Amino acid sequence: MKRLTNILILTGALAIAAAPVFAQNYPPPPPYYGPQPQVSQQPPAFSPQQLDGMVGRIALYPDPLLAQVMTASTFWDQIADADGWARAHNYLSGDGLARAIQEDGLPWDPSVISLLPFPTVLDMMAGDMGWTQQLGSAVLSNRAAVMDAVQHQRSIAMSYGYLAPNGQVRVISNGPGDIEIVPVDPGVVFVPYYDPYIVFARPRPGFFIGGAITFGPRIFIGSFAPWGWGGIAFGWREHRIVVNNRPWERTWVNRQTYVHPYVAPRPQVNGRFTEHHELRQYSRPPAREQERGEGRERR
Repeated sequence: MKRLTNILILTGALAIAAAPVFAQNYPPPPPYYGPQPQVSQQPPAFSPQQLDGMVGRIALYPDPLLAQVMTASTFWDQIADADGWARAHNYLSGDGLARAIQEDGLPWDPSVISLLPFPTVLDMMAGDMGWTQQLGSAVLSNRAAVMDAVQHQRSIAMSYGYLAPNGQVRVISNGPGDIEIVPVDPGVVFVPYYDPYIVFARPRPGFFIGGAITFGPRIFIGSFAPWGWGGIAFGWREHRIVVNNRPWERTWVNRQTYVHPYVAPRPQVNGRFTEHHELRQYSRPPAREQERGEGRERR
């Protein structure tokens, strides 16, 4: 009995000693007002193979449309809202769409607004934001390498016979590293649709090469000249993007301050040019079917 009593006393003493450890509430640490951890500001690096894969889905776009996609991708945080606005106004085209853009005072960079007449392109970019942000980061950090990757992919598609002149585009080879794809009619742009796994691979015996690239409905761009559709091209050998007849010079270093001289001035908020916005009025439904020629023409 005495031994049992000693055990009970010892057990109780241990429980009492341990209780404060588990029951005590320690006060939270004081707030920290020192330097906050910074997200790395180093420009991202991509290998040539990564860039080839990255640009595959757009490498065969006509040069004017490709230039708009590349510049707009550097404002990737604005793409989803622009796509939503385009969906909400899909009943408009041509002059009516241009008027709505003006009247709404959209808070996005003109390069993003320039894609509103191309809803399937915006759908593609908004539907894969990881890809869009990677492309934009690559354009900002190493535009020359991105343009070289486009040229590499074009040369492959041309060598296999997929990339060739047709009723929608002219293909002009000015030598290595300078393959242009330009609209037959400068005022009309067609969006090409193709599978990168087909057009950048050697064709199978008996495969009909001519059916590998199809085009959506014609889109008249005259009404949208203020948003970069006037004087837009590439200087492939010089690695230049030209918008409104002036080199587009946004880079990883100056991305917070560079303002390209568009005809339509870049929107301002509180006296500062917009870089990021919080407009979230449009939800993105499941991806709609791509327009493949059977859609209505946008005039």
